[in-house]
Amino acid sequence: MELSSRFVGTRLKDFHAEITWRRTMNFAAAVDDNNDAYVDDEREGGIIAPPMFSVAVTWRILERIWEYIEAKDFPMEVLMTQVHHTEHLEFHRPLRPGDRLTVKGQVAAILPHRAGTRVVMRFDALDQAGEPVFTEHIGALMRGVQCADDGSCATPLPEGPLCEESAEPLWESRIFIEPLRPHIYDGCTDIVFPIHTSRAFARQVGLPGNILQGTATLSYAVREIINREAGGDPLALKSLFCRFTGMVLPGTVIRVQLVGKSGNHDATDLHFIVLNQEGQKAISGGYVFLQKKSSVHA
Repeated sequence: MELSSRFVGTRLKDFHAEITWRRTMNFAAAVDDNNDAYVDDEREGGIIAPPMFSVAVTWRILERIWEYIEAKDFPMEVLMTQVHHTEHLEFHRPLRPGDRLTVKGQVAAILPHRAGTRVVMRFDALDQAGEPVFTEHIGALMRGVQCADDGSCATPLPEGPLCEESAEPLWESRIFIEPLRPHIYDGCTDIVFPIHTSRAFARQVGLPGNILQGTATLSYAVREIINREAGGDPLALKSLFCRFTGMVLPGTVIRVQLVGKSGNHDATDLHFIVLNQEGQKAISGGYVFLQKKSSVHA
């Protein structure tokens, strides 16, 4: 199979979503995040969604992507080979229950990769007033799919800045992933794919068993960073980036490590990794930008 970069710039059909408190609270519960900003609906100003809830919004598109790509000759069979490779999120304002979103998407890049072809989708979520809420660039690796040309990008792709990791982490959080955690995350987020909940299916595709969702691993890391570096203020999180480079098995411990930090109290660049049970990087090149000029009650 091969994929041509002539599809770069192809638009996706608009997707519409209404954000509810049940879904946003459930997302927080999926990774044991009891931040009052997400779960205390008596707090001044009401609750907001966890920042990572954005991926649950766009999953509704990705799980049926073939219905949204507006190119009749796009080779849909290549989609069966994809694995989540990179994630970049930029937060323009917090998501709140009651928001009505329109998500506009396009194929942002098709690039050759040593393991196949890298495809990046861009999603722009707008509120009912047409104002931006979040922008996502989600990269997938199409394994064994040849890029038919040199590749191209519609616009420069956002990446996390490079960082020389410290010899010892600045801090480490150890988190036990319960055996049922992939099922809990599946049920609470509606991010559904059988390699995470069916051991039989996972083994059929060559995995050792069902594995934790990559966005769950990232959500744990974001939880720890907000609590440790932003004083529990999710509004300080302005952008994040990471690469998914390893598997996390249920019933094991992951280690979220902060490996670099620069800037000042108001604007901080943070670099992190997540190690799996074998000491391999489940998340590599993790980057977060914090800007602490707002209050969690805003």
